[in-house]
Amino acid sequence: MIPAAFDYYRPKDMAGVLSLLEEHGDDARVMAGGHSLIPMMKLRMADVPHLIDLQDVGGLSGIEVTSDRIKIGALVTQANLIDHAGLADAAPILREAALQIADPQVRYMGTVGGNIANGDPANDMPGLMQCLDATLTVVGPNGTRDVSARDFYEGAFVTDREDDEVLTSASFPLPKGGHAYEKQKRKIGDYATAAAAVQIVKEGGKCTFASIAMTNLSDTPVFSEDACAALVGTSVDDGAIKAAVKAMLGDIDPTEDNRGPVAFKNHVAGIILSRAIERAWSRA
Repeated sequence: MIPAAFDYYRPKDMAGVLSLLEEHGDDARVMAGGHSLIPMMKLRMADVPHLIDLQDVGGLSGIEVTSDRIKIGALVTQANLIDHAGLADAAPILREAALQIADPQVRYMGTVGGNIANGDPANDMPGLMQCLDATLTVVGPNGTRDVSARDFYEGAFVTDREDDEVLTSASFPLPKGGHAYEKQKRKIGDYATAAAAVQIVKEGGKCTFASIAMTNLSDTPVFSEDACAALVGTSVDDGAIKAAVKAMLGDIDPTEDNRGPVAFKNHVAGIILSRAIERAWSRA
């Protein structure tokens, strides 16, 4: 559990970060909270000759809540999401999800940006950001660009972010209606066997809007347009929920691992999604 030798950098601004990335190329990695990267380095599953820590870079730790939009800096921790009163009122699904991530020790150091940018299909924030239709902002040598969270993930640990770019924030429209983040895991602190993020808007007893994404059931988080469409226009009765689950099961592609065989994961996914839809509908 001892990492290979590496050089450690703690630049004071983004210009310094980008300069180091340009200088060291593929040998450099950026670290936000470090709860994914450091264990991989200690197990020597990741070779990082040059480690760039973002903790001293200003402007990455803010939470902005306006009348129609929320912006979260990359260095905001899961604990910050839990403790921020305005955010809990404006987007309670964030707090609900953050409380289910690992344990307090991890949540005090683990960051939103690291959770999003790492590209781990087991992480909670990627699917949640897809459910919220978030825009992810990255900065690199060619300037700043925005990427939809629904287009950001290309494969396990593979994203649209280039090696010389840094994710700086995530922003999304102010959520409306009811919400739920439901997660099944083998033990406290574990990654999900399956997790579902759901947002539902109810008008006149009918669902007028739905957003559904699931975690750790494919090489990427899965936002299912068909599952959303199965709920819209219905009273979210048993038939509509079953149709949404069927649509999601058609979009995911789980693999057998130490969390169970494929049939079990599909079964768990259906139960977790049904619970999330029912809870979101009850809050809408």
